[in-house]
Amino acid sequence: MKIKVLLIFCLSFMLAACGDDRQDRIDANVKTADYLLQNLGSNLDSNSIRNAMILREYAKLLSEEKPELKSLLGQLSRDASKDGPMFQGLMQRLKTVKEQPQVIGDIEAQLFETENLIEASDPALFNDALSDPINVIADMSDGKLARVNAISRQQSLTANGAEDNGAGSQLVGNPGYGQWQTSSTGASFWQWYGMYAMFSALSPRPVYYDRWSSRRDYSYYNDYGRNRYTSPQQVKTQDNLAKKTKKQFAGKGGFKSPYAKSKTGASRMSTSSRQAQKAAPFSGKSSYSKTKSSSSFRNSKSTTSRGISRGK
Repeated sequence: MKIKVLLIFCLSFMLAACGDDRQDRIDANVKTADYLLQNLGSNLDSNSIRNAMILREYAKLLSEEKPELKSLLGQLSRDASKDGPMFQGLMQRLKTVKEQPQVIGDIEAQLFETENLIEASDPALFNDALSDPINVIADMSDGKLARVNAISRQQSLTANGAEDNGAGSQLVGNPGYGQWQTSSTGASFWQWYGMYAMFSALSPRPVYYDRWSSRRDYSYYNDYGRNRYTSPQQVKTQDNLAKKTKKQFAGKGGFKSPYAKSKTGASRMSTSSRQAQKAAPFSGKSSYSKTKSSSSFRNSKSTTSRGISRGK
């Protein structure tokens, strides 16, 4: 009897030792992401992020040159602060993980999301992501303001065989600035949020999803940042639109996802961004499910090794 009890005890101990600790990891990751986002916010408040300073300065300079754009430029410059759509998007995602984790999916998807939030809070990655609104302003300046982290507009259009969609084209497809809507004919087109509606007047034509998918130009979000700066709900919406469009074009030459091939255009990028681009996008699989031999971005940057001690 004693031997039986001992065996049961040993078995229970081994099961506990090998138990599923994903919830513990999620809880630890949430605390880490919370800390890192607060740190990122402090960096923005103290003007410690280079591209945030450039964004503010570009918006100010072009507002003086073209006062008719002042309202739009003011909205774009908000991304240099905690009030901008990029930072607020991260805060909303963290809130969802804390308060409504079931919305994200199963426990593996929740763990994957917390790991993405930690990476997205990296000041180097956030700094690179600000290159999109900066370059939008640079393009609107008629060449008076230089692009950052990207080749010239004309070089990029030529290299990618892209269609010129006018001012704001780097932000098309980024759910922080607008969304894809469906017209009465069933075609999907880009609709700017109200504060960015002026881009519609500055664009030479409406941007339709099927045409944009095959003719889009380079942007940081679409070619580097989408893996980190897209919520699970937004990913689902993007995937559903791609599936719907593919079905519509079946037998008509086919349809390829706008993200099937990365575009040429980056002139300089941080190590964090290069690693983020190589990471498997939206697999829903966290580092928990990877083997120890994996060299994936999430494993190399796991919270177990980095903790919450990273400063500015």
